Amino acid sequence: METALYRPVKRFLEELGYTVKGEVGGCDLVALKRDDPPIVVIGELKLTFNLELVLQGVDRATACDEIWLAAKLSTRGRGRESDPRFRNLCRRLGFGLLGVSGNGQVQVIVSPAAAMPRKDPRRRSRLVDEHRRRQGDPMVGGGSRSPIMTAYRQQALACAAALAKGPKRPRDLKAEIPDAPKILFRNVYGWFVRIERGVYDLTDAGRMAITRWPQAEATCPLHETMADSSPLKA
Repeated sequence: METALYRPVKRFLEELGYTVKGEVGGCDLVALKRDDPPIVVIGELKLTFNLELVLQGVDRATACDEIWLAAKLSTRGRGRESDPRFRNLCRRLGFGLLGVSGNGQVQVIVSPAAAMPRKDPRRRSRLVDEHRRRQGDPMVGGGSRSPIMTAYRQQALACAAALAKGPKRPRDLKAEIPDAPKILFRNVYGWFVRIERGVYDLTDAGRMAITRWPQAEATCPLHETMADSSPLKA
C-alpha cells in the first residue's frame, strides 16, 4: 500500500527540519518549515514511478514551494526511476524524486534544486542539418517499422535513378548530386557496383529500391551539399 511509504518519507522530511502531516487538502502529505511565511512542501506517493505520479505533482505545484514525488524502488533497479528520461522530466519540472527501499530507506534520486539537463549542441546541429537537407516531407511522423527517408537515402535514390539509365562515372552525376562520389564509393545500402575503374552500375537491390521508392525521379536534381554524408538513420 502507498501508506507504507508515508512514514519513511515523513522521517526524511523531518530530518530536513519540516513538520509533516498526511492527507492535507487532498495531498498525500504536506510539510511546513517554521519560517515566516512558511516554506510549503507537498509530497505525493505511489507504489511505482509513473506518469500519474508526475501529473499529480503538476496539479499541486501552484500551491507550494517544493514538490517531492516518492515511490517504491524496483527490486532489480530496472524501474522508471532508472530511466534518464523520467529523471530529466522531473528536473525540468523542478520536482524532487525519492525512492523508498523495502527496508524503509529513502534515496534522493533527483533534488528539486537539480540543474536542468544540458543541451546537446551536436544532436541539435544534426537535426537542423537533416531537416534542411531533406527534400520535401517524405515521411509521415509516428511510424517506426518502415525505413526512414533521410536526406542521405534521398540522394542515394537519386543516384540510383540516374544509373537506371545506364552505367555512369561519379563525375557524370556530381552536377546534380554533389555527394554522388561519396555515396557511390561508400555504397551503404548495397545498391551500386563498380563494373570498371571509375564506372558504376546498379545492383538488383538498387533496381528494387527505385521500384519501391519511385519518387526518386522527382527528387533527382539535388543541389544541396551534404555536411555529413553518413545517414542519420539507415
